[in-house]
Amino acid sequence: MKLRHLWAAAAALLLAAAPARADEGMWMLGNLDKDTRRAMKDLGLELTARQLYDPHGGPSLKDAVVSFGGFCSGVVVSDSGLVLTNHHCGFGSIRQHSTVDHDYLTDGFAAPTLADELPCPELFVRFLVRQQNVTRRVLSAVRPGMTEGQRTQAIDSVMWAIEREVAAQDSTTVGAVDPFYAGNEFWLSVYRDYADVRLVYAPPSSVGKFGREDDNWEWPRHTGDFSVFRIYAGPDNQPAPYSPDNRPYRPACVAPVTLDGYAEGSFCMTLGYPGSTERYLSSYGIRELMQGPNQAQIDVRGVKQRLWREAMQANDTLRLKYAQKYDESSNYWKNSIGMNRALRRLHVLEKKEALEREVQAWIDRTPRERRRLGGLMDTLALAYRARRDAHRAQAYLEEAFFNGPELVQLALGILNFNFDDAPDVVAAGLEDIVDQYAGLDPELDCRVFAAMLDVYRSKVDPARLPPFYHVVDSAFGGDARAYARDLYARTQLVTPRGLQRFLERDTTYNIAQDPAVEVCIDLLSQLFGMSFETYGPTREIRRGERLLNAAVRRLYSDRRWYPDANSTLRLSFGTVGGYAPRDGVAYRYYTTARGVLEKVRAHPGNPDYAVQPALLRLLASRRFGRYASADGEMRVCFLSNNDITGGNSGSAMFDARGRLLGLAFDGNWEAMSSDVLYEPRLQRTIGVDIRYVLFIMEHWGTGGQRLVEEMKIR
Repeated sequence: MKLRHLWAAAAALLLAAAPARADEGMWMLGNLDKDTRRAMKDLGLELTARQLYDPHGGPSLKDAVVSFGGFCSGVVVSDSGLVLTNHHCGFGSIRQHSTVDHDYLTDGFAAPTLADELPCPELFVRFLVRQQNVTRRVLSAVRPGMTEGQRTQAIDSVMWAIEREVAAQDSTTVGAVDPFYAGNEFWLSVYRDYADVRLVYAPPSSVGKFGREDDNWEWPRHTGDFSVFRIYAGPDNQPAPYSPDNRPYRPACVAPVTLDGYAEGSFCMTLGYPGSTERYLSSYGIRELMQGPNQAQIDVRGVKQRLWREAMQANDTLRLKYAQKYDESSNYWKNSIGMNRALRRLHVLEKKEALEREVQAWIDRTPRERRRLGGLMDTLALAYRARRDAHRAQAYLEEAFFNGPELVQLALGILNFNFDDAPDVVAAGLEDIVDQYAGLDPELDCRVFAAMLDVYRSKVDPARLPPFYHVVDSAFGGDARAYARDLYARTQLVTPRGLQRFLERDTTYNIAQDPAVEVCIDLLSQLFGMSFETYGPTREIRRGERLLNAAVRRLYSDRRWYPDANSTLRLSFGTVGGYAPRDGVAYRYYTTARGVLEKVRAHPGNPDYAVQPALLRLLASRRFGRYASADGEMRVCFLSNNDITGGNSGSAMFDARGRLLGLAFDGNWEAMSSDVLYEPRLQRTIGVDIRYVLFIMEHWGTGGQRLVEEMKIR
């Protein structure tokens, strides 16, 4: 069998090829081709393309979907700007408003009236206004013979000009030009941002984070992962900074809520803002990802999180301070573990290498391609090899220090602070730094710093240790704990006092000589050296990946292609259904409230599965009313084969008529390679059933009932 046919049959084009099934792909609403629209119709979609996205600006379903805070997704469910997202997406705001006396993380929160809704100054929501292909204009700046650096500069200047034009035409909008297909295409997205967002409702963490780390990325799930916010606007319904006089936002489109539920095989589509995928990455890039950033997260975060977890379990104040930081760190730590395992188990590298051999054979037998791309694969391999050691060490440096001890982050933030900004920007920035201090425990951070010193030393070549390691060895006999205790005792920046002395221009305090700043300077110097070492190879890699991406799409020009996720609005579609991850194991496509009770009984004393007695009685009563499914059960979570990734958290899951079924909040452990590979047999999206969301809101907290009545339930 010829290699081309062998690849198609054996690997089913799982990597870097167009979807083998209709449910693969994160599609741009502004660029849905006829074949994709037909595939959606064949699966059962009853809406037209214009009802999903109206290129002429009329109301459409995309107007009910938001980017939540720039890191999650959400959906508008009322005429008064009510937004549903995940609990873990709203977690930072819930924690910010929590105290030991008013512990909204533990007890939940429900605003009885509009006046009781809590402002969240760090949040914003973003609506997509329109999308436009600007590839021709952007690439018109590229000239033959340009180096990769010159090409990048030329493209950046055009992108910047286009974005400026958007703001000049309408000051309420923001333009963003993003590269697609590794920089072979460029699209303009025009957004409108609303910065007055308020917390309205949050279930207790026993619902919103039920199962916590143990259940994260696992099926079956029983997590009510939702929270509720409201968008506020000025009197003209346009974006406005927070003001008590602002009014609830009046949306162009509201997502209707259905109580009809779903059946196995029924149509399901997801709308949201997926962060990033690497479906078209070369085998060299995948290997680097596994051995560098992924392995660094696994090795470093595991150590840091153990120290955090021990301290949080022993002290409620520390639990509140570190809850959000721990959850964010743990989420990507477990993701990296699962991704590396799945990439190996599914033989992704071998399949990608087979595709690259096919591309090389096509280049060799096609004169035009041979003249253009003759040395592409060799150049790409050499570039990755040239930066391998420095890139890996840089990943460990960033994880251990720039994402490790918070003292380093604070010192860097103060050093890089721009006091020449507008007064309101300076004030907001200083407030952020003060908030970081409020969330810092110096004693715990000192232990983390010492642990990071040891783990970084154990993972890199001694030649890549920052200069302060000489002090650790010469003055402290290599004892990282002793060095860390001395550093934290001498620095002024471990409390806001050092910042205050710096701002007041205290002549007895020279910030440049503060030991924490000296450590930061050593780290920055080390990072700069690594970046300089990888600069040349990185340019070659960008060029090579771009050319390889274009070559694969030319080779398989008869197939449909979706671009990698890049935080722009995307649609994925498929069907509701379970899966069989291994021999003898078959998972049903939904879970019920009975599973919550079973897990509580199976994990006595485990805080991850602790639920308030009142909630247990509520679920055990089986009085689910209109929210029960046809068999009388309360469904909690469900599965679909929609294609999602990080950033999709909080994405709306719609049925064939555009009615809200639930909120996507997770993927499954067996398909953790999904950022690199969509595996149709295994990949599933986990969503919380909207009926469970409404049931909890109606029965927990005095303000939930009014919110349910506010929604459009059909």
